[in-house]
Amino acid sequence: MSATRLAVWGDPIAHSKSPQLHAAAYGVLGLDWQYDRRRVTEAAFADTVRGLDGSWRGLSLTMPLKDEAFRIADVHDTHAELTGVANTLLLGERISAFNTDIGGIGDALREAGLAHPERVRLIGAGATAASALVAVSDLGAGHVDIRARRPERAAGLVALGERLGLATTVDTLDAAADPVDLSIASLPGGTALPDRIARDLGAAGGALFDVAYSPWPSPLATTWTGGRAIAGLGMLLHQAVRQIRIFVHGDPSVPLPGEPAVIEAMRAALQA
Repeated sequence: MSATRLAVWGDPIAHSKSPQLHAAAYGVLGLDWQYDRRRVTEAAFADTVRGLDGSWRGLSLTMPLKDEAFRIADVHDTHAELTGVANTLLLGERISAFNTDIGGIGDALREAGLAHPERVRLIGAGATAASALVAVSDLGAGHVDIRARRPERAAGLVALGERLGLATTVDTLDAAADPVDLSIASLPGGTALPDRIARDLGAAGGALFDVAYSPWPSPLATTWTGGRAIAGLGMLLHQAVRQIRIFVHGDPSVPLPGEPAVIEAMRAALQA
């Protein structure tokens, strides 16, 4: 019988810590599953998925594949439907798409003591920003200020905010910044903003939750003065827990057997 296969795909992908996380979890769960990483471009994604054989159980997706993952799926969970992106595919006769980033962000913020932000700023307007918008809405945020190089790219986020009943404003990165409780940056790893923009956003930004974790500290974190800067490793950990629930049970809400021990092993793998 072929081994059960899983992987994380993206472009780039060499930096991903997902293989260590998943290997630690499957070791505790006693599952002899193979989880690898693979560089897959957006253009090649659909054909590559269709070429997988029956030994494949699922995929974790990172940028720039989350939009394509949503499009290729036959069914979607509520969070994927809300955001139009997916970071997890469960393979089989039908392809099921999930967005576990939302729960991962929420859990990471709770763990960091940031469970009740009233005013939030999103720095960046891509797929992860949509997940962050839903996550802070679930946490009870009242207003979200969206900042993007090209504000027109945030139209989908504004529409999503309206669906969630959440007040949103949109502006350029260099516009004057009013104080907020929490800033969530979803810029690609290594992105450096001009000094003045980074300084102004940091001074009025409250705590920074930066989804980037490699390299760390991120360029934005090194200049942040409004509060502490938190790396995205907590999000990575908690979204992966939900992915593993999907790969084991088919449901991100069903806890794993002995889940506290699984999470402890995954956290140790990250620290290593």
